[in-house]
Amino acid sequence: MNNALEISHLTKDYGAFKLDDVSLTVPGGTIMGLIGENGAGKSTTIKCILNLIRRDEGTISVFGMDNLQQEREVKEQTGVVLDEVLFHDMLRPRQVGKILSGLYPNWDEALFTHYLEKFGLTGKKTVKEFSRGMKMKLAIAAAFAAKPRLLILDEATSGLDPVVRDEILDEFLAFIQDEDHAILISSHITSDLEKVADYITYLHNGRVAVSGAKDELLDTYGKLVCSKTDLERVDQSLLAGKRVGQFGCEALVKDRHAFARRYPALTVDPVTLEDIMVFTGKGDAQ
Repeated sequence: MNNALEISHLTKDYGAFKLDDVSLTVPGGTIMGLIGENGAGKSTTIKCILNLIRRDEGTISVFGMDNLQQEREVKEQTGVVLDEVLFHDMLRPRQVGKILSGLYPNWDEALFTHYLEKFGLTGKKTVKEFSRGMKMKLAIAAAFAAKPRLLILDEATSGLDPVVRDEILDEFLAFIQDEDHAILISSHITSDLEKVADYITYLHNGRVAVSGAKDELLDTYGKLVCSKTDLERVDQSLLAGKRVGQFGCEALVKDRHAFARRYPALTVDPVTLEDIMVFTGKGDAQ
């Protein structure tokens, strides 16, 4: 399986913030979820991939092409959907298609029409009259019609109702059925990523805190809920973070299977991506 995206030792130093030695790989036919707090470096990483900002160090390749030396070819293979839809308010969907068809050499008008019909966007409403969900569907229809091999989504599902989000997630899953396609999706909605992502990379303070196959991460980590006395007798090197409260304690266990063998009397529950993110990000919290 060929890699759609390879980022190696990516660094961008703003002074007050530094994206520090970030590496990740997105194989073809997969979805990589990029998670992290606001200001963790997710958008900076995406902007570096798109060459909207210049990196200080590191390399980025898309389907084996360097994103600086072969920028035009890379962008022809890349579709982008951002949190804020930037189409002019007074345009209708068909007009959006006419404009974009002149910008993308692989533009597929029939495919664009297909998605407009599928998403219910064939009426005469202008972008200004669209709901947020309709705007996002239009952006996704346009991204697909450009016939990209790599789709980059920056908070594209935030603010959408669950029904629309589920419909859009299904389209992403259909897109990567072709192993020559891949998706990098940045999102705060970790439950969406639990549904569709194959891999997860968690950025914290500009660095990769956790990265790996989603199913392996969810199987390996665990959440310990116990008393303060029990927490104090546990080997702290087995924990990735903890919260100590007045009535009980919680901790993120790095390897719940090994932990269970060592402490069979303590119960370790399965975790969510949000658990991994919160405990790893906060470390010790009293």
